[in-house]
Amino acid sequence: MEMRNLGRSGLKVTNICLGTMAFGRWIDEAASARVIDTTLEAGINFFDTADMYGRGMDSGDFSERGQSEEILGRHLGARRQRIVLASKVRHRMGSGPNDEGLSRKHIMDAIEGSLRRLRTDYLDLYQCHAFDPATPLEETMEALTDLVRQGKVRYIGCSNFAAWQIAKAHGISDRRGLARFISVQPQYSLLVRSVEAELVPFCLSEGVGMMVYSPLARGLLTGKYRAGEPLPEASRGAAGERLLHALMTERNFRKVERFRQLCAQWGLSMARAATAWVLASPAVTAAIVGASQPAQVADAVSGAALKLTPEQKQALDDLDVIA
Repeated sequence: MEMRNLGRSGLKVTNICLGTMAFGRWIDEAASARVIDTTLEAGINFFDTADMYGRGMDSGDFSERGQSEEILGRHLGARRQRIVLASKVRHRMGSGPNDEGLSRKHIMDAIEGSLRRLRTDYLDLYQCHAFDPATPLEETMEALTDLVRQGKVRYIGCSNFAAWQIAKAHGISDRRGLARFISVQPQYSLLVRSVEAELVPFCLSEGVGMMVYSPLARGLLTGKYRAGEPLPEASRGAAGERLLHALMTERNFRKVERFRQLCAQWGLSMARAATAWVLASPAVTAAIVGASQPAQVADAVSGAALKLTPEQKQALDDLDVIA
């Protein structure tokens, strides 16, 4: 596996990161354990989770959130020291008024829950899962810095932040001598390219590492879903995943069909080509792959090793102009 520095930090991570939102939600513990083992055997050292991941994301039962962290904690064991372990804080974990957000109160409570579930003394990367307009950013950055100084967190990052929000956070950190965000986690794929307008050039300018989620557009870019055809059984689409259905537009299906034709012409699998295209961006440190079976880990590793030709890269870039 290729190692890359996460932003301008000294932290080295593989260019594939295992995303674990499926653990305890779409796949059970035994299946999750097989994915974990396969990921480690492949040489991937980067794992991403969040405190909210679990069945509770769908059921609304807060007691069923945190299952992804619990499964990771039980099955990593002594292997935890071999990996860069990332988790996130922001979303609701209980019914109380302070059970969500990026306030000092919630951050300090949430880190203890994550460390307990993950059975570790520290997180390598702790990320704000989304911006919190109800909390002063100064309060958030000071709380995160305290966690770094306490040794509970090594680095801090953010997810789903706009470029201006990271810039504001950096300004606060620089003025007050606080820890800085070293990374951002946005959605990015051949079908979702809005980050190219501002976030990508910002990250290149300011040395912020991008670890991008949904590089396969939640499965659309694997070819498993086709316009007008029944959704495959046991798929995320059949389970009614909201974010996937939002991508199922007529225009996106046209792009996917053209992508399918190009991959067939080149003799490449769609998953490999989609992963390789994302990793070809100089702003991207790692692609987060939400594997639910070992074969998907192997596909991701294969995609990470693929280097597209300039002509192939341009043809995929041009998919965005399809009307």
